[in-house]
Amino acid sequence: MFLRIFVGIILCALGFFMVKKPDAVLEFIGPINFAERALSGGSRSFFKLIGVVIILIGFLVITNLHVAFFEAVFKFFFS
Repeated sequence: MFLRIFVGIILCALGFFMVKKPDAVLEFIGPINFAERALSGGSRSFFKLIGVVIILIGFLVITNLHVAFFEAVFKFFFS
């Protein structure tokens, strides 16, 4: 239980960092060509979107809803 909460908090912190400091993530990872072509904000906007998704996954892990959520998503797409 405590490990699940700890992992969820780490995911939320990582996502928050990606949303708050996209330039640092851009310097570390580099630009993404798809994001530069498809999004108006480029790679910075892409990293912010990924950060928000990581935060949501972190909250799902903290509340122990991640298994039910991913089962529902996979059942929707693959059956």
